[in-house]
Amino acid sequence: MKKFRFTRILLIIIAVLAVAYAVCPQYLRKALIYQQVDIDDYTIFDNRVVAAGNYEPWAEVPGYNQKNIPDAYKKEFEKYKTVAFLVVKDQKILFEKYWEGYSSDSKSNSFSMAKSIISLLIGIALDEGYIQSVDQPTGDFLPEFKEGDKAKVTIRHLLEMSSGLSWDEAYSSAFSMTTKGYYGKDLPGLVLNQTVMREPGKFYDYKSGNTQLLAMIIESATHQKVSSYASEKLWKPMGARHDALWSIDKPNGVEKAYCCFNTDVRDFARFGQLILNHGKWNDKQLVSESYLNQALTPVSHLIDENGKNVDYYGWQWWLMKYRGYQVYYMRGINGQYIIVVPELNTVIVRLGHKRATERIAGTPADFFTWLNAGLEIAGS
Repeated sequence: MKKFRFTRILLIIIAVLAVAYAVCPQYLRKALIYQQVDIDDYTIFDNRVVAAGNYEPWAEVPGYNQKNIPDAYKKEFEKYKTVAFLVVKDQKILFEKYWEGYSSDSKSNSFSMAKSIISLLIGIALDEGYIQSVDQPTGDFLPEFKEGDKAKVTIRHLLEMSSGLSWDEAYSSAFSMTTKGYYGKDLPGLVLNQTVMREPGKFYDYKSGNTQLLAMIIESATHQKVSSYASEKLWKPMGARHDALWSIDKPNGVEKAYCCFNTDVRDFARFGQLILNHGKWNDKQLVSESYLNQALTPVSHLIDENGKNVDYYGWQWWLMKYRGYQVYYMRGINGQYIIVVPELNTVIVRLGHKRATERIAGTPADFFTWLNAGLEIAGS
């Protein structure tokens, strides 16, 4: 009798869970299935191709791959499940190493490194006259921002993360806008229906929704999909080896522009080299140096959540001074980094599954592992 009662209760619980799952929103069902975001999530999403053109191989230094990961950092490389690490110096590959079966052909999710790519595309759209000024109202491109407090939001506010909009940047919550955007099928609906929570242009508040709006502005201004514009203006001119994949919210939908640009470590490094080249690739200026100078300047007029002036962020780019070097970098939530050290003419790329939970002066602690290891390999 007890066994029968237990079985009955178990069946009831299973039935209740099945009904609850069935009535869950689509995005939540997907979030429950996959639990945590990972670097190969492009395999579970629809994607738009960012077409490559004529391949321009990286040169390799005469002593290519004769160095190794410094012993002091090897445990951290393993702890955070690194899959690829690359150091480029003087436009030549100095060192690369792979784990878990990954190779120079393996794609990985950029996560929020994509924000910096969107910034580059905004700069190009400005250079080409599709956008008149970073102080142009968002409403000039998106009708939903033409009236009320939203009419005050400019492209500059979106670039510097000071829009004051209501996007909920909570990665750990199944019910946040970030989770809905990542797993859902209506990104435009999410970002266009935001409200203004506080005055734009005063406070720094990192929100992925800002980047998504920038991508929608690019599409509205250029009449091209973001992937197509990125292919034409960046990916082909930079000589990428592989087509990249930009995950989209549904078939024929919009790019998840704040994340989800998928390519291999060698092709990711091209973005860092473009910064070292001051926006030029070979003899062609892809994005103006004047735009990059602004994008890589801290938005120090803004106040962050700790009441401090922001000296670590520009226009969708992270910045810091370290050991006397100016450092610019792209950053993703699972420890994706493209690090640029101009004084050493060096690019460091790290891809992997995890990053540190602890922070040093606001920066994920693992960042310093990849930076220090890269600097030692580069000879600093």
